[in-house]
Amino acid sequence: MARVIQRRGGHAEGVHPFSAVSVREGRVVGRLGPPVRTTWRSAAKPFQLRTSLGVLGDPSLPPEELAVGAASHTAEPRHLAVVRAVLGRFGVAEEQLRCAAHAPLYRPAADAVVRAGGAFSDIHNNCSGKHAFMLAATRAGGWGSDYRARTHPLQARIRAGLVTLCGAEPDHGIDGCGVPTFVLPLAAFGRAWETLSVAWSGDGDPVLGDIARAMQTHPELVSGAGRLDLDIARGAQEPLIVKIGAQALHCLALPERRLAVIVKVHSGDESALATATRTALDTLAPGAFQPQPDWDWETVRNVAGVPVGDRIAELDERP
Repeated sequence: MARVIQRRGGHAEGVHPFSAVSVREGRVVGRLGPPVRTTWRSAAKPFQLRTSLGVLGDPSLPPEELAVGAASHTAEPRHLAVVRAVLGRFGVAEEQLRCAAHAPLYRPAADAVVRAGGAFSDIHNNCSGKHAFMLAATRAGGWGSDYRARTHPLQARIRAGLVTLCGAEPDHGIDGCGVPTFVLPLAAFGRAWETLSVAWSGDGDPVLGDIARAMQTHPELVSGAGRLDLDIARGAQEPLIVKIGAQALHCLALPERRLAVIVKVHSGDESALATATRTALDTLAPGAFQPQPDWDWETVRNVAGVPVGDRIAELDERP
């Protein structure tokens, strides 16, 4: 068993089992914890974007636009500017986005909208970059404007591409932004993310390689201020592509090793994900990650900001 223990005053107050796999050449080469099957959520975005780009004719795009197309962004001004650039490039309207409105994940950005007397809209949704490309692909395909249904031609193409990449048939659910999400074992996610790793270096699918390099070069657009996956990217000791998925999932590609590492906290408790991911990288890809000096994800603080505990990992087995 692999687990994260949250301690307060030296006493355990929460235990979060987690699993992780590393995948190379389509095979699991390392494992922590038991096999699990879970939802992919936002960590599928690079591959959803790849399908949208195919429908659009694989246009040559700036890396910033590719990065935001695979993003779970925090709706900072820089994010919204790039999403609007995508919408403008393909001649689709912001009002046609179907991801639904929520407050920006970056609190200062949300406060700025409120102070200005504005309202939150679909573009503030962390998935608006992905949806901008889906909307553009739907227009290019001449399909119905509501692209969210599993039976929509774009979603059917996305699913077919993922089956090829993952080597498995997924079950389905509905993601937070309204489009299908996919339920698969961690190893299947690893097979897809390994292709991202290989493509980064110029082998395999060149468009997927462009996406991979954009994500690795612009983690601030894929994520945002105060987010865990941005801090993971900043601590990378080699090229590293990292994408968070909801409910405590991390997918990572290490191009120089042609390796993927997938991490899932079983409870979905995202407070445990930093420790789980750090432990998985230390164990399955030693040397790939070193926390920055201001790394604070494993400290438990009270409401005044005073340290009152920590989070540690325990492993009963080695990979």
